[in-house]
Amino acid sequence: MFTDERLDSDRCYRAVSSRDARFDGWFFVGVHTTGIYCRPSCPARTPLPHNVSYYPVAAAAQAAGFRACRRCRPDAAPGSAVWNVRGDIVGRAMMLIGDGAVDRVGVPGLASALGYSERQLNRLLVAELGVGPLALARAQRAQTARVLIETTSMSFADVAFAAGFHSIRQFNDTVRAVFARTPGDLRSRHRSAPATSGVITLRLTHRAPYDGRALLSFFAGHQVSELEEVVDGSYRRVLNLPHGPATAELTPHETFTQCRLRLGDVRDLPTAVASCRRILDADSDPIAVHDALRPDPILGPLIARRPGLRVPGAADAAELAFRAVIGQQVSVAGAMTLTSRLVTALGAPLAIPDGGVTHTFPPPEAIADADLSGLGMTNSRQRTLRDLASALTDGSISLDIGADRRAAVEGLQRLHGIGPWTAAYVAMRGLSDPDIFLGGDLIVRRAMDALSAGSPSRSGADPAASITERDANLRGTDWRPWRSYAVMHLWAHQSATRAAPSTRTSRTDDRPIRSAARRIAR
Repeated sequence: MFTDERLDSDRCYRAVSSRDARFDGWFFVGVHTTGIYCRPSCPARTPLPHNVSYYPVAAAAQAAGFRACRRCRPDAAPGSAVWNVRGDIVGRAMMLIGDGAVDRVGVPGLASALGYSERQLNRLLVAELGVGPLALARAQRAQTARVLIETTSMSFADVAFAAGFHSIRQFNDTVRAVFARTPGDLRSRHRSAPATSGVITLRLTHRAPYDGRALLSFFAGHQVSELEEVVDGSYRRVLNLPHGPATAELTPHETFTQCRLRLGDVRDLPTAVASCRRILDADSDPIAVHDALRPDPILGPLIARRPGLRVPGAADAAELAFRAVIGQQVSVAGAMTLTSRLVTALGAPLAIPDGGVTHTFPPPEAIADADLSGLGMTNSRQRTLRDLASALTDGSISLDIGADRRAAVEGLQRLHGIGPWTAAYVAMRGLSDPDIFLGGDLIVRRAMDALSAGSPSRSGADPAASITERDANLRGTDWRPWRSYAVMHLWAHQSATRAAPSTRTSRTDDRPIRSAARRIAR
């Protein structure tokens, strides 16, 4: 029998009795008397304690014979932040399955990517979750199928194969088993939009509070015009997906983000949704973050000021790494100009531009073989870009979703021109690691220094923070496992004070990226 420390019966039942939406996505409730499974916040009458079972994932509830509740839609609950907190094999497997890996490469490919045999991987997943990779992928196919049924006018045959099913019969049987309705029933209850040009509109749920304005501001301050744009409260950008490029337009609201996807191939829907959720940090649990950080005398006031602050994610960790390198020792405007030149020179034009978004970001192999001398970068920067591109191309460094974060950080630091700050920054934003602390970052140390003294940063003061990197890292251990959020709050605090003069740091291996850190903080 699988075990999970989150599934303490008393704690879970208290959440169910109070209909606490904070636990939606963390666990699911199977009700034996009705044969359905629900979110903890389901508005239906609370069942008796002895009539319920608890499951860590929806797939486990489905495998136990429960169907999805029609009232609370547990299949559409926010994702669990536990897989980002965990960097072990189960956590990495869950991220890859969520990204559609099983449908693309099968269970053998998934196991190979993780460095395990199929048997070992299945045993690990069953021990922790109660189900193996096939059941987890089946649950995801069912949710993808429901989105396509309810939001498009695609034929059911097209929906079945787009969602990853191998036959119409398998599609029909799964939909009936999971939702207790036929595909026709699901469609008849919703007004389907035309599937013109592969455009699909859906809602991406997340937990409140959610500071979407801060996310949009961050993206607007670093946008590369051909690749992304922030317009009228929405973030639009290109996604490089397994079956071709796509564009996504994301409009954040308090409890959900309106997502418009223009897909070249609808088979890419699960991967596109997973990518958008990472960009938005949509699976974060703000209450868990707040409960852990609010008692701290440094972070408590910052948490109270910005309770919904998220870590801005990246559509692709490799792209983020290239952009961080390009931004070394130049202004924000200069970095965007250089990146724009790279995208225009080596990226592929979109067949149908979406607003101001016109090109894809070039793949590593294109950068590795390119002559970069005409883009206005230093020779050292060109070398770092080529070395990074070659390492990503030959597989010596993996920045794919589900990659081993520690191995990725160590691999990046072995490259010329990339130091600890850069590697950690890529892990924080590109690999969605919630527990990265940038103790060497001058802005972080200035904020800690000022807040520890109980006074705002002093304009015109000595630019070097009095707190050392070692002391900052030691202090940051108290903020595990949410140190990435601590960094964002400290950056936001310094940005608000506007009292961080430009300076160099003493770490020669990573000085350029420290400059990028200062720009990011602003």
